[in-house]
Amino acid sequence: MSEPDLTTDTIAAVSTPPGRGGIGIVRLSGPQAASIAVQLVSLHQPLEHGRVRLADVLDAAGNEAERIDEALVTFFGAPRSYTAEDLVEIAAHGSPVVLELLLRRALDLGARLAEPGEFTERAFLSGRLDLTQAEAVRDLIEAQTLTQARLAASQMGGALSRRVAPVKQSLVELIALLEAGIDFAEDDVDVAPQAEIALRINDLTPPLAALEASFARGRIVHDGLTLAIVGRPNAGKSSLFNRLVERDRAIVTATPGTTRDLVTVRISLDGIPLELVDTAGLRESLEEVEQLGIARSREALADATLVLVVLDATEPLNDEEHRLLEAVEGRPALVAINKSDLKKADLPADEIAGIPALRTSALTGEGISALRERILALATGGAASEPGMLTSLRHHQAITTALSALADAAQANANAIPHEMILLDLYRALWALDSLTGQTTSDDVLNLIFSTFCIGK
Repeated sequence: MSEPDLTTDTIAAVSTPPGRGGIGIVRLSGPQAASIAVQLVSLHQPLEHGRVRLADVLDAAGNEAERIDEALVTFFGAPRSYTAEDLVEIAAHGSPVVLELLLRRALDLGARLAEPGEFTERAFLSGRLDLTQAEAVRDLIEAQTLTQARLAASQMGGALSRRVAPVKQSLVELIALLEAGIDFAEDDVDVAPQAEIALRINDLTPPLAALEASFARGRIVHDGLTLAIVGRPNAGKSSLFNRLVERDRAIVTATPGTTRDLVTVRISLDGIPLELVDTAGLRESLEEVEQLGIARSREALADATLVLVVLDATEPLNDEEHRLLEAVEGRPALVAINKSDLKKADLPADEIAGIPALRTSALTGEGISALRERILALATGGAASEPGMLTSLRHHQAITTALSALADAAQANANAIPHEMILLDLYRALWALDSLTGQTTSDDVLNLIFSTFCIGK
């Protein structure tokens, strides 16, 4: 099978989700996009860049064809389009029959079915977007919270690229200085002294270190977290779960052992996707169904990113709870001492078994706001949101590689190693920053990134 030609092929795809809807869009990009489009529909006016034209969708080509739909056709001429090629979007009604008819006829007229992410890949290859912006297109499509959408939109606008650009420029200037000193050493060109090289490398490190630190929050905004709510039966786990979800999602009764299976709901906590898992109460049980539920609870506890241990404020700790607290020791965890509106047992208020604790009442709502804040602080580690945060492991690895290379260059300079060797480390840092935006990214990495996109995007 021959490789697709990204320079001469005209590609086509349905760019709206599968199924029926009010609007469906067929998108074409490439040198034949306009000529194919005018054969697909009967335009009321000629195509013009940036103008929307009304058109009839016909059931076949030729004089015997009948109109089956109306469409709006928008033409964007190269290079003033998303892909920097001629691009046409045909917006018809969202009937799968109509959209498939348009797509099949486009293919018959010489277009090729687009690969996943190929429209955005063409935008990247043409220089219309850098790689961080291209990846942000996918992140925006997949966003589940408003914060995720805002972050993706910021990345699409080049926020991350703008944070990296000044560092990269300074690094290039340092490389040029050392290269000049080597190339023109015999012409009495001043070679940068050791102290100046150290100062310049030191100036490069803080902005990259700040960027690397942003991954702590950017990762969880992008990927989300799982919070397992665990504890003894009838401690109020499901009631707290419903309070956090803000609706009655889990069944609550006064009978211990009501929850027999995992109940999961995804919420947004200050823009961070958080999957709450309500589990069966942990206790010894002879009933087979409850035993299965307890086994799943233990699995959820092992898999969760965060753990909320719910204790009953009216009861002293039992052996199962002591074992549970020991099991979560060292993990990101909180203790909620629930039923605090009732007569209290002798339980510490701020910390239990080394785990931060707070008093709550699922019945009255006492402590629920504080619990949300503590969960958020536990999830983010106190890291604040900022423009141009690192959100993907690929980005993080590029920045950590650059920081490591700069540290090696600083050490080599301190040891009076020849500039030729220092330059090897500086170039390694530059290549890492280039891979972030796509200048030196391998074809395999590009194929992997764009293969995760939807067709038509």
